[in-house]
Amino acid sequence: MKVKFPFGREKIEVELPDSTQVLESKAAEYVPSKSQEELVQAALEHPIGSKRVSELAKGKKKIVIITSDHTRPVPSKITLPLYLKEIRKNNPDCEITILIATGFHRPTTKEEMLDKFGEELVKNEKFVIHMSQNDEDMAYLGVLPSGGELLINKLAVEADLLVSEGFIEPHFFAGFSGGRKSVLPGIASQKTVFGNHCSKFIASDKSRTGNLDGNPIHKDMEFAAKEAKLAFILNVAIDADKKVIAAFAGDAFEAHEKGCEFVKNLSKVEGTDADIVITTNGGYPLDQNIYQSVKSMTAAEACAKPDGIIIEASKCNDGHGGESFYQTFKNAKNPKEVEDMILKVKMEDTIADQWESQILARILVRHQVLYVADKSAKDILEDMHMTYVPTIEEALKKAIEIKGKDAKIAVIPEGISVIVTPKSNK
Repeated sequence: MKVKFPFGREKIEVELPDSTQVLESKAAEYVPSKSQEELVQAALEHPIGSKRVSELAKGKKKIVIITSDHTRPVPSKITLPLYLKEIRKNNPDCEITILIATGFHRPTTKEEMLDKFGEELVKNEKFVIHMSQNDEDMAYLGVLPSGGELLINKLAVEADLLVSEGFIEPHFFAGFSGGRKSVLPGIASQKTVFGNHCSKFIASDKSRTGNLDGNPIHKDMEFAAKEAKLAFILNVAIDADKKVIAAFAGDAFEAHEKGCEFVKNLSKVEGTDADIVITTNGGYPLDQNIYQSVKSMTAAEACAKPDGIIIEASKCNDGHGGESFYQTFKNAKNPKEVEDMILKVKMEDTIADQWESQILARILVRHQVLYVADKSAKDILEDMHMTYVPTIEEALKKAIEIKGKDAKIAVIPEGISVIVTPKSNK
């Protein structure tokens, strides 16, 4: 059989044994009844659990729209113009600030802004990039259920109306992306992010892909969105080509819940126990660095035998994605040392990128990872205790040499788009 794997901005076709098990989200075959623009417009006109945002915007002076940064494939060229038009419908003179939710990521560059939003929006609208390390930009809003301080961007707190846009996909520890995640971690202080992403919460069996029930990380995020007075959201679901297949607008919690239900129904796949699992992080912009690509590795982890080999194919042309993340592994003798160290760290002592390091260490302790990436990432990958391989074909050949010619192979072409139901014996 032939399977196409997204890699950067292209797709790589690989020939695989006919016995290979393919795990894919049903989003690939979902055919929406309307165009992307029509889906978004209909959602704005018929919000869930809320008045239209044009009604909410009446009489408001300062309006802030939280949007995603360069690491998220939110189709803002489609969503944002329609959103802005709806907001200005009854209030053409309001002052709108578009706040780019970088969370703890690096700042979005001008080139990335143009690529994501288009020249017209960047030229004509007011954009501000959230900087989580700038204490002077933050406002204190109380204490999270976890006990951590809630500090978020002052622009959001001082707004007369706070709204957001985003997309909903399975998330490897928050359950799902979108909705409340625009506030925490999106526009939160690094101190708040560190508390929410502490080792105890990441280690919880409730902090898993597709689960919100009892999820301590989600609980903090919901609290943050309520305290920030996030009044309205526009969230979309997208397919493998990053095209809108559904849109959900309205109350920050009700609309998000509906969107999560939709995504869950498409994304759930029955797990397996494979000797070799091949996956990707969905191509650009999600596979720009190793940090982001840990997400898809958790889907492979759920499908691999305890000693199974994971083959991750992510471009990683932007390197590791987090200096502390990289140094944690580079300075350790092995992944077990990283895992043991992080599990002892108290919430108040959480360090940068610790959550990503914790999950990657968990995977590397139990699985050998062969990593197909841009050649520029070779030394970084090997410093981080993974094996760089130039192509998927070479990685598969190497894996079969280790596991034997009768090895059971599974592929998850887009690891970030599935919720794997583990087999009962795992």
